[in-house]
Amino acid sequence: MASSVMSTSRSAGGPQAPAAVSAVGLRKSYGDKTVLDGIDLRIPAGSVFALLGPNGAGKTTAVKILSTLITADGGQAQVAGHDVATSPDGVRAAIGVTGQFSAVDGLITGEENMLLMADLHHLPKREARRVTAELLDRFDLTEAAKKPASTYSGGMKRRLDIAMTLVGTPRIIFLDEPTTGLDPRSRHNMWGIIRELVSDGVTVFLTTQYLEEADELADRIAVLNDGKIAAEGSAEELKRMIPGGQVRLRFSDPAAYQSAASALREASRDDESLALQLPSDGSQRELRSLLDWLDSAGIEADELTVHTPDLDDVFFALTGGADIPNQPNQPNQPKETAR
Repeated sequence: MASSVMSTSRSAGGPQAPAAVSAVGLRKSYGDKTVLDGIDLRIPAGSVFALLGPNGAGKTTAVKILSTLITADGGQAQVAGHDVATSPDGVRAAIGVTGQFSAVDGLITGEENMLLMADLHHLPKREARRVTAELLDRFDLTEAAKKPASTYSGGMKRRLDIAMTLVGTPRIIFLDEPTTGLDPRSRHNMWGIIRELVSDGVTVFLTTQYLEEADELADRIAVLNDGKIAAEGSAEELKRMIPGGQVRLRFSDPAAYQSAASALREASRDDESLALQLPSDGSQRELRSLLDWLDSAGIEADELTVHTPDLDDVFFALTGGADIPNQPNQPNQPKETAR
């Protein structure tokens, strides 16, 4: 595989779960530009997989190949057990796709959009109305169902878009930047919807411009750079790949501070606040070793805080400082855990 792959997953879709999506040596070029340069993927069923990368890295191209919208130049891929090249109809019957731009028709009502999608799936009229009513209720769109979709807010249109995707009860859903342009409240509502889908056993393939989103939702994350998977793993595994973690010890007793500073010579000192900072990978073993040493030395720190690299740091390290995906809330800050 083109990346250093790690095996721990945060969800029930662990390494032993069957693969909902798999790819080996997937390649795609446009003229002289190689977009995908032999990428490998294995996504367990019932999990959330996030594909990150700079703008133009090939995230949408990967989604289009796996959803049979375009063909690959090389390699093999299977989705829901069907080969994307030789059994595209089988793939299409098992998936739903929500693209970067809403597929909602603003000239008709939300209900009519749903019924149109049901018709495309060849559902009988009674079944179509039942499914439409259930999904509109699930996505909190019943009150707006009779209104033209052009009057919907961005968050409502996104919810309707995903509801339309679910008409065919897909087992695998590709969400290509589903929260781009949404306000923070609508983005969090969408996260809740995605979590509900996974709890129902749906597999979600997510591309996103928001690192926080991948951190919140994904069981596994792959970083795509220069056409290759630069790294893959859980969010925590990826963060541990990047140096820069620190443990901060703060003291109220100047004597205890001086004793610790004398013994921990690798620590950087802040004499004004009586604080020490030591390089750390944030692992349980390392923290236990530090706490055991403090106990054996009879030194008591009033506060121990762990600063670990976040996905921003991972992104910069793996993509060589390429444009970082958008951050919807605050500027980068190290994640801290007070103990």
